Amino acid sequence: MQFAKRMNQFGEGIFTKLLDIKRKRLENGELVIDLSIGTPNIPPAKHIIEALCTSAADENNYIYAINDQDSLLEAVKSWYKKRYDVELDPKTEICSLLGSQEGLAHISLTIIDEGDTVLVPDPCYPVFADGPLLAGGQLYYMPQKKENDYIIQLEDIPEEVAEKAKLILVSYPNNPTTAMAPDSFYRELIEFARKHNIIVIHDNAYSELVYDERRAGSFLAFPGAKEVGVEFNSLSKTYGLAGARIGFCVGNSEVVARLKMLKSNIDYGMYLPFQKAAIAAITGSQECVEETKKAYEKRRDILCMGFKKIGWEIDKPEATMFIWTRIPYHYEKSEDFAMDMIKKAGVIVTPGSAFGPSGEGYVRLALVQDEDALKKAIQAVHKSGILNQPMPLTT
Repeated sequence: MQFAKRMNQFGEGIFTKLLDIKRKRLENGELVIDLSIGTPNIPPAKHIIEALCTSAADENNYIYAINDQDSLLEAVKSWYKKRYDVELDPKTEICSLLGSQEGLAHISLTIIDEGDTVLVPDPCYPVFADGPLLAGGQLYYMPQKKENDYIIQLEDIPEEVAEKAKLILVSYPNNPTTAMAPDSFYRELIEFARKHNIIVIHDNAYSELVYDERRAGSFLAFPGAKEVGVEFNSLSKTYGLAGARIGFCVGNSEVVARLKMLKSNIDYGMYLPFQKAAIAAITGSQECVEETKKAYEKRRDILCMGFKKIGWEIDKPEATMFIWTRIPYHYEKSEDFAMDMIKKAGVIVTPGSAFGPSGEGYVRLALVQDEDALKKAIQAVHKSGILNQPMPLTT
């Protein structure tokens, strides 16, 4: 058999290694606390589940959806106005996604051609790079450095690169670095995109998971944003609907139209009961959002303070459901540290190298376990001794 050369750019990598070790530990009855993948364990609110179940019980809802229901489009319009003070045309500026990941994987196919330059953050959520690679794009990595509070420095992008670029992907609050961008960044981004005729995709999946009484908004709320790009949003983390795969692309009508055209050729729309669940989530009581945020904030505090007590200094993240931190100084590679964490402590974390070249030397921890499990993870790491510097060899 012969296969596509494009698949040579991808591999099973560290995630497969970690999952294999996890499986073997579980088979042996050993401790495993998984803090690697951002799979939320906070379920949807009751009114969302009830809307889904009621709709799923209707035998008429098992046909192809084909298009987004008018009621869903109107709900997204109202949601963006109420939450972000952004006006959207429901007919031309909103497109549902079968999860943000699906949209991010496919949208590059509608924008770039083989060999086109795409600007992606480094480190970044993997599909930011994988989507353009599938479309044949050439990646230019934009470093997100700690000394710059993990904010992309647009002025550092060489002029010749900016002139060739057709697409830029950004995301704040950011996964994996957890950083939030100041308003000035978005203004600079819009001007940068306008100057170089670049389409912007802003992923806003974590706007509700912001801590310490801070608040995040929308890229589209800034003047000129809709002229240069779109925003992706997701109900996965905010409303506990990760498995239902519900996301949206909103903003520039030309970008939205081409994504709709592509999707009309590769899927038959979102399952109708999921559309009903989405409507219930974004139009119903938002108390569940606040409760979810508080739960993640408390988990953040437990993990950061607990690891600090045993000698691992971790800065509290401003936002998201993740912690991004340097590995202990006596380790050189993040993958080595991650492998020791699971083998010696039974705790799974994601090595920063999985998120791009600038991720080396860091790990990401997902706040996806309850408080008792997090406390057990801290105890297991402490007991393992892997945070302690190895004693130097003597002769």
